[in-house]
Amino acid sequence: MSKINAWTLKSLLVADALTCTAMGTALLVAAAPIGAVTQIPPAFLSWAGLSLLPIAAFMVLTAAFAPASRWAAGLIIAGNVLWVAASLLLPAGGFISPNTPGWVFLTGQAAIVAVLAKLEFDALRGPLVPSRA
Repeated sequence: MSKINAWTLKSLLVADALTCTAMGTALLVAAAPIGAVTQIPPAFLSWAGLSLLPIAAFMVLTAAFAPASRWAAGLIIAGNVLWVAASLLLPAGGFISPNTPGWVFLTGQAAIVAVLAKLEFDALRGPLVPSRA
C-alpha cells in the first residue's frame, strides 16, 4: 500500500500565495486598527503587507510550472522560514513591542507559515513512502 500526499507542491504554493495575498491585503487595508489592537506600528504592518503581494505573485508563477522549479520552491521555503524567524525575533530583540494580543497575532501567523514551510519542504523532497507497482 502506498501513502499518497494529498497536498502537492503546486497546491501548497497556491495555498501559500492565497494566505500571503489575504494577509498582505489585510495589513495594507487595516494597518491602523491592527496596530491599535496589537501595539505593532502601523507603518511596519503596512510595509509587511506590501512585501507579501509580490511574494504571492512569485508563488503563483512558481506553481504555474509543471513541475515547479526546485530552486524557486526552495527560495519560497527559505523565505517562509525567514518570515517565521523575523516574526519572533523582531519583538524578542525589542525592535517592535507588541502587547499580548500582538504576540498572539505574531505567533499565530508565524505558526501557520511554519506549517506551510514544512509541508512545502516535504512535498519538494517527494513522497514519504515510495509506491509499489
